[in-house]
Amino acid sequence: MLQHVQVRDLVIVRELSLELASGMSALTGETGAGKSILIDALGLVLGNKVDKGMIRSGCDQAEINAEFDLTDAPEAKQWLQDNALDSEDECIIRRLLVRQGRSRAFINNRPVPASLLAELGARLVSIHGQHEHQLMMKANAQRRLLDAYAGHNSLLARMHEAYRSYRLKEQQLQELQRQSLDRAQRLDFLQFQIDELRQLQLQPGELEELEAKQRQLANAEQLGADLATMITQLADDEHGSQSGLARTCVLLDQLSDLDRQLQPAAELLDSARIQVEEALSLLQDYASQVEANPQLLQETDRRLGVIHELARKHRIRAEELPALLQRLLTEQDTLENADITLAQLEQEVRNLKQASLNAAEKLTASRVSAAERLEKTVTRSMQKLGMKGGRFSVMIQPLPEEKFSANGADQVIFMVSTNPGQPLAPLAKVASGGELSRISLAIQVATADCSCIPTLIFDEVDVGIGGAVAETVGRLLQRLGESNQVLCVTHLPQVASQAGQHLQVSKSTDGKTTETRILPLDQEQRIAEIARMLGGVEITEQTLAHAREMIAK
Repeated sequence: MLQHVQVRDLVIVRELSLELASGMSALTGETGAGKSILIDALGLVLGNKVDKGMIRSGCDQAEINAEFDLTDAPEAKQWLQDNALDSEDECIIRRLLVRQGRSRAFINNRPVPASLLAELGARLVSIHGQHEHQLMMKANAQRRLLDAYAGHNSLLARMHEAYRSYRLKEQQLQELQRQSLDRAQRLDFLQFQIDELRQLQLQPGELEELEAKQRQLANAEQLGADLATMITQLADDEHGSQSGLARTCVLLDQLSDLDRQLQPAAELLDSARIQVEEALSLLQDYASQVEANPQLLQETDRRLGVIHELARKHRIRAEELPALLQRLLTEQDTLENADITLAQLEQEVRNLKQASLNAAEKLTASRVSAAERLEKTVTRSMQKLGMKGGRFSVMIQPLPEEKFSANGADQVIFMVSTNPGQPLAPLAKVASGGELSRISLAIQVATADCSCIPTLIFDEVDVGIGGAVAETVGRLLQRLGESNQVLCVTHLPQVASQAGQHLQVSKSTDGKTTETRILPLDQEQRIAEIARMLGGVEITEQTLAHAREMIAK
């Protein structure tokens, strides 16, 4: 549950530190005092999009911290563990809004993207807004509410995965069918390209050999002249390096007999003499192969030209031509066997579509069962909310097979009859504004009661309700607070009087700046606040007595 909220420099809040109790808490205050600011602050730590205009005027940044006890939030604890963000049975979320830079988010003092805040927030807090009854008019919202009530997370996950697999395979099939239309033309072109590459007969390593041969032939005269000079310098009997080394080695061998310290030098010189002889032999062999051959050079240049011209034609490097041939052969084989592949894909698509329809059928069966339970729960609540004899029903219509989706094969429609004897009709067509608010509240309470989310926030969901019905609403929220933490922003004394904790929002100004505060009320302060909500500007002893009676109940 939400234990502590700290807000600094947000909108007209300078600094706020608030401890929240378990059970039902009511948040009240004058119109325009800023009751929604706390909800907005919680929305930010739960991953809502940042609006830098929310930073208090004259401040560079705003900060919101929320501390949660995870004792009754197993899904949130598991999520934190899965994302390596766990911290035993508590969680601290921090959101920093910066006017001149990027806003930042933290979970248990570790920086995270805002998307992770939203994932975690969905497991910690559920916010039911005052405009939710407008959303409830939409078919998609009605379907989502029914699925939330039924706890369809796992069934929906399987439905989404089955449908995703089916659609991916269907797209592959459609692409192959498209390719099949111009397959013959493509095969003709592939055969032309393959024949051209096969005629080239480029062998592994041939390109490197040709380039080396071309360099040798093109520089044959220079190579021959320079090699002759080097061989002469090495092999000359009188002045060559080879003969000089040989004489030095003989003399040093004689000297090393006189002093053994010269032995290492003698061995090194002898090794050098042997290496010079081997190098000379290699140079002589190479020189014997070097000769000017204009015809062979012309043939080599021509062969290289053909190879590079074909590479340019295919816009690849010359050394990539053999790999290109293999790719073209693979594509040719695929197209030649496309009929077999097409038949296989068609069968796979049929199988995956049937698997999706099977998953949709299970989802439908569960929706029908959950709809019966929801109908009874909401109908009972309607009797208490001033709609005696009213009925609520959930119509589940099957969609045509071609229109099923990742959400299943059903259209969910909420039906209602607000008066005895009146036929059921779609919610959006028969309910008045006040009736819609009450039905919406009954549905929200029913779906929230089945939620595993520990903290539920109701932001003025009692708009358009009053009198005895308002008292019933308070009782519904109070009962919901027995299993969940409930925070209710309300303007109704009948609702606020039934809360276990009462928080008051107040606004003050010194003429230059405005500031909002939220304070917990003691018993006497609470009586005064309920009396204000009952009596308006002038509070009498009778009003105070009425407030005491309401709280005592």
